[in-house]
Amino acid sequence: MKLASLKHGRDGKLIVVSKDLTRAILVEDIASTLQEALDNWEIIEPKLQAVYQALETGETNSFAFDPSKCASPLPRAYQWADGSSYVNHVELVRKARGAEMPESFWTEPLMYQGGSDSFIGPMEDIAMEDEAWGIDFEAEVAVVTNDTPMGISPDDAKDHIKLVMLVNDVSLRNLIPEELAKGFGFFQSKPSSAFSPVAVTPDELNDAWDGKKLSLPMLVQYNGVEYGHPNTGDDMVFDFPTLIAHAAKSRPLAAGAIIGSGTISNKDRTKGSCCLAEKRMIEKIDTGEVTTPFMKFGDTICIDMQDLDGKSIFGAINQKVVSYSPKCSLTNNINIKPVQTKIS
Repeated sequence: MKLASLKHGRDGKLIVVSKDLTRAILVEDIASTLQEALDNWEIIEPKLQAVYQALETGETNSFAFDPSKCASPLPRAYQWADGSSYVNHVELVRKARGAEMPESFWTEPLMYQGGSDSFIGPMEDIAMEDEAWGIDFEAEVAVVTNDTPMGISPDDAKDHIKLVMLVNDVSLRNLIPEELAKGFGFFQSKPSSAFSPVAVTPDELNDAWDGKKLSLPMLVQYNGVEYGHPNTGDDMVFDFPTLIAHAAKSRPLAAGAIIGSGTISNKDRTKGSCCLAEKRMIEKIDTGEVTTPFMKFGDTICIDMQDLDGKSIFGAINQKVVSYSPKCSLTNNINIKPVQTKIS
């Protein structure tokens, strides 16, 4: 099953999308938003699956699916925690700085808690105030959970993965060093992320999903040119159940929690990279000099993933970096309308 959120208010309108990403149907009579569906997943999911099957067989009216009208599947979420599953990426970072790799990095995942109150849409501009901040993209896979108890084991955590999607975890590389030096983690250096137009249930991924990780090439185009196609299953040291268990060690995860894989990174350098920082690190290691610049205003990034038939699974994240101008407030941007509440 494939689900998306049309832009509407703060949390969008839930739609079911056809497998080929050409048609969709509103399901307000079942759940008005994806968060509402996840809050009641055991009851709602079978009803959505029935709509999906009817959509596939042409037994229900539908409209043309337009990803440009979509917000991220969850326009805002109760939890966005991003791991660093591909230790090869971390190792390159340390090596470029001439720093030793702590042994614990191979046995316990790194994870940060990102801002989840204002995700941007999959085809919305990345608006930044200053190019000097070191604007970078990061192509990743993310999963969405239902309610997950504290202290869960990785073996049990896999049953709480309900949806899979792609993410562009935008990073401001030149703001990171000062923030980390303070010893309190990322904040200003991690602006709003964007997710793929569609989130899918794991069964849509067939043999590419083993219950723990997704194994397909991540297709990255930077300014219209292929930049990388690393396989998301290769060199993934910490799988998603392990990341979920790590996040839930001392707290439960609410339905709709998003857990990211971290930047996809393969040891095989011929497969390219999923962020500019990694290419810069390799240049530093190989030649002692960095030549690749970070993103400039006008630069574009496309992140996609295809099935074995060459068809997009999640729809593509297509974004342009633009200069930010604070012309209107957040509420104007998202077109908030008064909510009428019935009192019984």
